[in-house]
Order: sequence, then C-alpha cells, then structure tokens
Amino acid sequence: MSDIPPIGIVEGKKPHIERMFDSIAPRYDLLNRILSGGIDQQWRRDVMREVLAVKPGRLLDVATGTADLALLAARKGVPKVVGVDIANEMLEVGRQKVRKGDLSDQVSLQNGDAEKLPFSDQQFDVATVAFGVRNFEDLGEGLRQICRVLRPGGTLVVLEFSRPTAFPIKQLYSFYGKFILPGIGRLISGDSTAYTYLPESIAVFPEGDEFLSWMKRAGFSKCRARRLTFGIASMYVGVRPE
Repeated sequence: MSDIPPIGIVEGKKPHIERMFDSIAPRYDLLNRILSGGIDQQWRRDVMREVLAVKPGRLLDVATGTADLALLAARKGVPKVVGVDIANEMLEVGRQKVRKGDLSDQVSLQNGDAEKLPFSDQQFDVATVAFGVRNFEDLGEGLRQICRVLRPGGTLVVLEFSRPTAFPIKQLYSFYGKFILPGIGRLISGDSTAYTYLPESIAVFPEGDEFLSWMKRAGFSKCRARRLTFGIASMYVGVRPE
C-alpha cells in the first residue's frame, strides 16, 4: 500500500455495505428523490456534461447501484455502458430499468468489486462513480483499479457528497443529516442503519483537496474539483496520463 494512508482502509466494511444496500434496494430510488428534493438528478446531469465532452465509446460506472447514471449515459448516446456493483439486489432493480428503457443493447450490469474490477487493462474511455467512493473498503485500491482499466487519456468523474462550510447552510445541513434524514430513511426503507450510515460516512470522507490527493496518488493527473449546490456535493475529475 506504500504511500496510501491507512485511513483509507476500513476492514470488514464491504459485507456491511452489501447487506445494507441490498436491504434498501426496492426503495432506494424513491428515497433518493425525496431526501435530495430531486437535486441529485441535476448533479448527475452535471457529471454527464463532463462525460460527453470527451465523446466516450465505452463507459464504466463503478458502484452503479440501480444504474441511474449508467442509464443516463446510454440515453445521452454513449454506445457501450457497463455498470458494476457488489449489491445484487440493487443491480436487479437496475436491470429492470434497463429492460423497461429498452437499453439492453447498450447497458450491461454485473456484480463486481471496485477493488478487484473484473476487466483487463485499458478497456474504457471514461469511468464514473456516483455516491460510491465513500463506500470503498480500500479507497486507494479502488481508485488504482479504476485507473488501470481506463485507456491512457481516459477520464474519471466522481460525484460524491461533501460538507458545506458557509453559514447557515452548514448548520442546516448538519441538523438535516442528524435528525431528519435518518428518520425519513428509516420510515420509508425499513432499515434502521442505512440512513444513519449516510451522514456518518460523509463526515469522515476525505473531500476537496484531500480527495484530489488520493486521485493523484492512484495515478491520475489534471485533477480538479467543483462544489455543487452550496457544497452539499462535489464533482471530481481526473485523467489517466497518456
């Protein structure tokens, strides 16, 4: 692991994440819309603008979940989209959406671990991760794996929650995360831990310049970040060097 700080490795995290997301899979999309007020869809469109700017032929969506971003890429004309996730129940919801959208020729979803991606080197033009890097058991290895499967010059675009800093957004966001979000999440999903985990994982995630440093150590260059909606989310972009 050499230069990757041990804070990025959380032993035993993966089975917990898999069970948690499998349990909330049937209500996951509904909860996303309710808890974000629909703004998560705008964030994905922001990601897609970055993706389409490089005119990719093959896109890998890591931690694809129910495939919202993968499906958006296909609808926007990306010829081949592959989504991977460790949670099979999330993937099954995604597969139903692929079939309903008549996109089976463009989109394929498969079980896969971000830290052991089941692809040979240099297979994809673009990789995306939407709200998934927080859940990597080994953050450094997950990023290195993504770099490995990208062609030279390929682009990684990460969308992740971050922490607002400006008053009063910071205070409101903290109150919402501690008291409102877990209650709504528990009521709708029936899971008592998933929406407690969300604010807790955001609180310890290495955001901003710190996350850009992780990307650089994993092999990416030209790394940059952009804060979205008062800093509630951030988008990170990096390129595998030629």
